[in-house]
Amino acid sequence: MGLAEGIRKRGFRKWYERELIQSHAHLVLTCFCAIGLLAAFEVHSRSAPWSDQLTDAGAIVLFAFVGVWALRRYLYLLTHAEAVANQAVCPQCQTYARFSVTEDDRVHQLLTVRCRKCEHEWAIAH
Repeated sequence: MGLAEGIRKRGFRKWYERELIQSHAHLVLTCFCAIGLLAAFEVHSRSAPWSDQLTDAGAIVLFAFVGVWALRRYLYLLTHAEAVANQAVCPQCQTYARFSVTEDDRVHQLLTVRCRKCEHEWAIAH
């Protein structure tokens, strides 16, 4: 779901909360992958049969790949949510997060919003 659809459906505050929860879930996944990676290194042994060594190497690669992906996803979601939240203040009346979406320009990645308090319109880059 895109930014405009999420804000229209849930409102900005709920969208922001869900983005932060989702990003921190990816951080927890990164921590689990780090633990799994350490455990896979611990059980890896050069004296084990080739099949066991191959299984250990596969686990190491899998935990490393998923961990890096989850870390990148965490950082993206967190910075995206913070960048949008920093623009969620009405420039005219300084009201935070009380706006409705009027237009979604996906080409220029701009979201035009209108303040519910003073009806001022401004653009949020996403």
